[in-house]
Amino acid sequence: MPELPEVETVARGLAQVWDGRRFVSVETRRAGLRVPFPKDFARRLTGRTVEAVGRRAKYLVVRLDGGLVMLGHLGMSGRMTIGALRNEPPGPHDHVEWVTDQGISVTLTDPRRFGLFALCEASDLGGHPLLAGIGPEPLDEAFDAGVLAKALAGKTGPIKTVLLDQKVVAGLGNIYVCESLFRAEISPLRPAGSLSRAEVGRLVPLIKAVLSEAVAAGGSTLRDHARPDGELGYFQHSFQVYGREGETCPGCPGAPACGGILRMTQAGRSTFYCAKRQR
Repeated sequence: MPELPEVETVARGLAQVWDGRRFVSVETRRAGLRVPFPKDFARRLTGRTVEAVGRRAKYLVVRLDGGLVMLGHLGMSGRMTIGALRNEPPGPHDHVEWVTDQGISVTLTDPRRFGLFALCEASDLGGHPLLAGIGPEPLDEAFDAGVLAKALAGKTGPIKTVLLDQKVVAGLGNIYVCESLFRAEISPLRPAGSLSRAEVGRLVPLIKAVLSEAVAAGGSTLRDHARPDGELGYFQHSFQVYGREGETCPGCPGAPACGGILRMTQAGRSTFYCAKRQR
């Protein structure tokens, strides 16, 4: 499932070819993905000019003239690929194509069809069911130790699973929570409300650092993610714990005496951590 850095990477790539451009053609090649496409989806987008492409949590947010907004989620296997118009027929998993007035084509390819797209008015965006109740953006300046400490107060669940709650922090997913907790030397098993103000103060800038580094690297490509230009992300080469079960812990000078990187399951997701370093 794409997390914040992957969605941000896609949004930035699309902005380069969509911002200020008009959709001269939009074609849907099936009735929907995880849910049906909105009624008259293609017709309502055709002729519209894109004012801005952005992101909210793990959703693409495409603002168009006339106050229309297109929301998109790429699910587990969705890719948005930029290319020139082609005469050859689309592939079996190419479900949507947007063509701009510059003749640039963007194709949504989604083999598993777990993605979704929605339309709404800009005035209704904050209250849209997909976005209502989502927490603060971790890369915003307003997200600081005070904000996170308030969100964690009184929560007895493990800090790992609490940080995955999109109502607590927007966009964080399994990979980047594992990496952030490792850098902050905080055990994923700790009750969220037990973190001291100093620990929260240490964690917040490390969350920002991990996400910023991942965005700069184009996200993490483990299976399906790719940038809209077709290039793969490469932050996976910088993982310190994620996916490294049994390997030497990079944070323990005495490794492998610490036992190395361990894996456990929390809320159905794999957690990677060092029991010696993370307390």
